[in-house]
Amino acid sequence: MKNSKNTNPDLCPCESGQTFKSCCQPYVEQKQDAATAQALMRSRYTAFVLQNQDYLRYSWHPENCPVEIRLNTETRWLGLSIKNTVAGDINDENGQVEFVARSKNRGKAHRLHENSRFCRYHKRWVYVDGEILD
Repeated sequence: MKNSKNTNPDLCPCESGQTFKSCCQPYVEQKQDAATAQALMRSRYTAFVLQNQDYLRYSWHPENCPVEIRLNTETRWLGLSIKNTVAGDINDENGQVEFVARSKNRGKAHRLHENSRFCRYHKRWVYVDGEILD
């Protein structure tokens, strides 16, 4: 996987400890929908690592999705840490996932700490928006 700190290329960039094939790949390739808000959050992080705009657009609530999604090809994603999850399970309609995503761009380290909101849209989880923390 490009842009991931994983030394094992089979591991998923989302740092779940699972292989990409058994974790985010079915979601990112839109062969399956994420069962939980956290699974969707992890797959969206993976889509950023893979520069997959199609999946980011698919997984974003259409009312909030930007017209243009700009991905910086120079960004190297370093890791994802899930801090907290509120609801967002299989039987829920809404959920929140607090996470920290680390990246580096042109030698400068960045840290995105966000509390993301998710909801069901046409029976699948989608990203609504997020509040940037610290």
